[in-house]
Amino acid sequence: MLIREASESDLEEFVPLFRSIVEAGETYAYPEGLSEEEIRGLWFERPPGRTTVAVDEAGALLGSAKMGPNRPGRGSHVGTASFMVGADARGRGVGRALAEDMITWHRAQGYDGIQFNAVVETNTTAVRLWQELGFTVLATVPRAFDSRAHGRVGLHVMYLPLDGEDPT
Repeated sequence: MLIREASESDLEEFVPLFRSIVEAGETYAYPEGLSEEEIRGLWFERPPGRTTVAVDEAGALLGSAKMGPNRPGRGSHVGTASFMVGADARGRGVGRALAEDMITWHRAQGYDGIQFNAVVETNTTAVRLWQELGFTVLATVPRAFDSRAHGRVGLHVMYLPLDGEDPT
């Protein structure tokens, strides 16, 4: 597997992955039925952000991550990120590889920490991965996500300090 910067040529292969994850209704609150241009605008970051893709040996897209400042201006010292891994690539370490690359990038860019604003509490695979990588659940907003399978469930706010500070 190779993780590299996303390019315009990745959009065509990414769009069906994005749509399938959004339509599954378990991890993202993006609206369904977005156009290719709307998906590009939501996922393909411009500097100071970054979008990456994970591809296999044949060059097939396995997943993607987008990252950058969580907030502009006075909040720009804290980063954030989002991840999508295709159904066929799950359980193969793609999410972990994208996450480790994202953490390395945030450190290299001088961010003080990484904040995830909305990790669906029933997405236990992702929650476990983030905790293994050092993220802490700071709070859970109850019933903030309408899961297709579980109904209204909580959204975790998670944080990883990169400056040695205790997040609690």
